[in-house]
Amino acid sequence: MSLSRRGLLAAGGAMGVVGAASASGPAVAAPAPAAARPGDGAGAAHVGGGARVRTGFDRLAADGYRQLAGEKVGVVTNPTGITSDVRHIVDVMHADARVKLVAVFGPEHGFRGTAQAGGSEGRYDDPATGLPVYDTYLKSGQPLADVFTASGVDTVVFDIQDAGARFYTYIWTLYDCMEAAALAGKRFVVLDRPNPVTGRAALGPVLQREFATFVGRQPISQAHGMTVTELARLFNGEFLTSKPVELDVVTMAGWRRGDFFDATGLPWVPPSPNMPTPETALVYAGTCLFEGTNLSEGRGTTRPFELLGAEGIGREWAAAANALELPGVRFREAYFAPTFSKFQGRTVGGVQLHVHDRESFDPVRTGIALLVTAKRSWSGFAWRPDNWIDKLTGSAKVRTLIDAGADTDEVTGAWQSELAAFRAVRRGYLLYR
Repeated sequence: MSLSRRGLLAAGGAMGVVGAASASGPAVAAPAPAAARPGDGAGAAHVGGGARVRTGFDRLAADGYRQLAGEKVGVVTNPTGITSDVRHIVDVMHADARVKLVAVFGPEHGFRGTAQAGGSEGRYDDPATGLPVYDTYLKSGQPLADVFTASGVDTVVFDIQDAGARFYTYIWTLYDCMEAAALAGKRFVVLDRPNPVTGRAALGPVLQREFATFVGRQPISQAHGMTVTELARLFNGEFLTSKPVELDVVTMAGWRRGDFFDATGLPWVPPSPNMPTPETALVYAGTCLFEGTNLSEGRGTTRPFELLGAEGIGREWAAAANALELPGVRFREAYFAPTFSKFQGRTVGGVQLHVHDRESFDPVRTGIALLVTAKRSWSGFAWRPDNWIDKLTGSAKVRTLIDAGADTDEVTGAWQSELAAFRAVRRGYLLYR
């Protein structure tokens, strides 16, 4: 695929260099420029609250929406699609005559975020703007392409905050929408936001295709260490090669690969009901594995994925986990009563993770260590009967190794060759230093 004309901006323009992915490989993009000072340029109204990083939307708006000029636009977004002064981008774009916004597409949990895990908002007209809202959840391929066609859009824009883990489904909403846009002959523009847990490293096992589901469509690592524009380029260049979408990406300004979310100065909006804080995202790539067990992963508490437990677990688990002296984290014996989900209204025992050094903390290794120690210290441990753990880890390898008595080093060692291969591919699609 050749670089689209709209993907190239004049030298010195407000947005700097914009990358476009091709079927043969990624275009080379220069590092995004430093964040603008308040008052610089037309988009200054969208850079408030002390933000150091300017999102893809902030830069798009600062450039007067030139990439969308003359086109009917639909936006795939949710409550995280906000400006730095916490206005929703749909409200901002709808009020701006420079862009013709005609549709909104809602993912899991919905455009306005009213649905719990495994739910969406359906088709309705948004009361605030009057815009039609279409449901993309659990739609892919031609059925989703038909939604884009019916909406009448020329260009689909994606702007959703990710959490950095393969099984966080918004990146597969991105993938499905890219595939569907290509089928429908629509252009696709991805607006970047920070990976909240940094973009330093890819960690964990790589999905095997026979285990593909909506919590993992394609072979990437469990913690991918990429932003959504980088993932979009990788998807187009590696997985959608038979019919790549016409893809443009708008990068951030001021973001560095080693930045945790609190370094950006941007406001945090929970991307889903059980991702309340950036600290949740920090542990999620490891502790979400407990969805594949009979233990609570902390849903229904104020600390989902930081609290883990079940009826019958005592202090032994926390002691066993602490004895491993895992880098950057300690485990507190904890008791809690979830208000919904597993063990609703019943008091359970388990652990709470306390990350004291996030630079050295490895969420995936920690998640494996907790599975190993939970199975060894609590006789009631069991996998979910549907082997959901295999979908989360991307193969049967983790489950069968732990069942065979493997320790943490043996389990994590089993994926190192596939991880090295993914890291080599990933490197070619990174846009930031």
